[in-house]
Amino acid sequence: MSKSIKVVNQNNFDSEVLKSNKPVLVDFWAAWCGPCRMVAPVIDQLADEYEGKLEIAKVNVDENPELAGKYDIMSIPSVFLFNNGSKVDGVIGARPKQIFDDMLKKHI
Repeated sequence: MSKSIKVVNQNNFDSEVLKSNKPVLVDFWAAWCGPCRMVAPVIDQLADEYEGKLEIAKVNVDENPELAGKYDIMSIPSVFLFNNGSKVDGVIGARPKQIFDDMLKKHI
């Protein structure tokens, strides 16, 4: 995992994501999830490529069921972009890197 990716939980989600001065890409995942493991290297690449332009955070849904419920996480991986305290876009499932790039370019 890239050093610039933050591990976020229900205790620091508001301060790290909702109150961030930059857009935050949040990866909702679980350790047992095969597609989550497939998308992890893509998230690492995005962290390196967009460093300084946005923050990237990971939320383990098994350890943070309240957050998963609050953001209606029905499938994982669910990767959402938050900006100014609101969820503005997202990608569900293990998708090619270009899909994530296209989403980010619309907002950054």
